[in-house]
Amino acid sequence: MTAHPSPATTLDGGLSGRGNTRIGVVTFPGSLDDQDALRAVKLAGAEPVSLWHRDKDLRQVDAVVLPGGFSYGDYLRCGAIARFSPIMEMIIEGAKQGLPVLGICNGFQILCESHLLPGALTRNDHLHFICRDQKLRIENASTAWTADYQQGQEITVPLKNGEGGYVADERTLDMLEAEGRVVARYLDLNPNGSRRDIAGITNEAGNVVGLMPHPEHAVEPLTGPTTEGLGFFTSILKQLVKA
Repeated sequence: MTAHPSPATTLDGGLSGRGNTRIGVVTFPGSLDDQDALRAVKLAGAEPVSLWHRDKDLRQVDAVVLPGGFSYGDYLRCGAIARFSPIMEMIIEGAKQGLPVLGICNGFQILCESHLLPGALTRNDHLHFICRDQKLRIENASTAWTADYQQGQEITVPLKNGEGGYVADERTLDMLEAEGRVVARYLDLNPNGSRRDIAGITNEAGNVVGLMPHPEHAVEPLTGPTTEGLGFFTSILKQLVKA
């Protein structure tokens, strides 16, 4: 895994000249978990910044979260229309320059539609929506979004999706395995038919991560089931401060 690009290379100036780490959360028409993601960012110690799908600038954020939901009603394919939102032009360009981006559930689908991550998310193999607490194993603890975990660490976070099956051709799957780009894997059972039990992947640079389960729903004891999802948000905060 290559070194994480400095936040100073992002489109909006990164951390230079500012004391607070600003993490943006995009709201698309049909987003459901944007407020939960904003709360998770705040609990991690960063400044949450609400971004709108029609925005044409990133408001000097240091990282971006694409939240779960049903952007544009999941018309055509999940994430297919959101990929063409005005703000995604900035996010795609920024990600290629090193901007850290986390896509959760529908956000993962958008990242695949944007070709920032390979593969696609398809209909669950059992053809039913699933909602459960899901056990995961962190396979790669060197990305910008997983550095607060230990490789091999097992965590439990909620999972809720109807189109959560990760698919790719065998050559791509072998490449992801060989390059250590599988970020998280399902344990105990495969809830949606994802190839090789893949729950999340990263790009080659480690700044873009897509994850089907919902860490933002596991950040405080009151709402549980654990607080083990908070590590995704504290990871990026520490990575940005170090950089």
